[in-house]
Amino acid sequence: MTHETVPGGPAGTHVPVMLDEVLRTLAPRAGGCYLDATFGGGGYTRALLQAADCTVWAIDRDPDAIARGAALAAAFPGRLHLLHGHFGTLFSLLSDSGVSRLDGVVFDLGVSSFQLDEPQRGFSFRADGPLDMRMDRAGPSAADLIATLDEGALADLLYTYGEERLSRRIARAIVTARAEEPITTTGALAALIRRVVPPDRSGIDPATRSFQALRIRVNDELGEIEAALAQAARMVAPGGRLVVVSFHSLEDRIVKRFMLDAAGRAPAPSRHDPRGLMERAPSAWRLLTPRAVRPTPAEAARNPRARSARLRAAARIETDKPAHRPAEERP
Repeated sequence: MTHETVPGGPAGTHVPVMLDEVLRTLAPRAGGCYLDATFGGGGYTRALLQAADCTVWAIDRDPDAIARGAALAAAFPGRLHLLHGHFGTLFSLLSDSGVSRLDGVVFDLGVSSFQLDEPQRGFSFRADGPLDMRMDRAGPSAADLIATLDEGALADLLYTYGEERLSRRIARAIVTARAEEPITTTGALAALIRRVVPPDRSGIDPATRSFQALRIRVNDELGEIEAALAQAARMVAPGGRLVVVSFHSLEDRIVKRFMLDAAGRAPAPSRHDPRGLMERAPSAWRLLTPRAVRPTPAEAARNPRARSARLRAAARIETDKPAHRPAEERP
């Protein structure tokens, strides 16, 4: 949910990354029903509501995001419905609200600029704050993980979710430091990591990958994505579309694999695998993006947070099946 502030726009107005590409792919229509599964600052939702006389359901696990959305809902009475909860439970959230079919779904994965820009939320090391990182303000925080996981578990966490090559070195430093004093702030953790990890040639702060890893683990982000994609696919009507914007390779791999599988484009089993003899069922989806779509150079230059974004999309195939005839009527 990475957003940029609109230059010259009203205070608090945010535009999601690759907004034009998302709208062009979703192609909202009058009377349609759409889901913004990651409401955040409401940029995609606002654009959908303005593009067509449609209905939008929006989900966010952050209660602050839902509270911010009240003004937008008031501006589009009867057309915007806000749901507080995890998008990994979107099927039950929507079903309980009487929604069974959707004409389009959009996901803007990751952390929102509202969360990054508020030091008290503990997502960023740009300003010192409590080491929290909980999107829904519930459950164990990043500080809890830092305080309780053993060295091996910490190293595995940093390597798995942050792809941090020096994870063992960082984990050892954390365990040594916390024996002297608890690590409870973003500034303290970032400073510790910078002492043991040399600067990256790319200019990325040495603490970036570790902070990403902790945030993903605290919020079970990858598990949420896998659950949400499967549930969204069940709810999209024929002709409907699924659009996902991701911001790092772990997210993008999950999305790419899911869409390839849905479109029947997954690699075939080995000829020695008995499953290779089985006929594949017709695919219910087609890829709209054979390759991930990237932001334009202009957008990447204007908004550094957009540089790593990748958009992938698929459409539910419309089927025209002939009406069933009793056996005695068949030729």
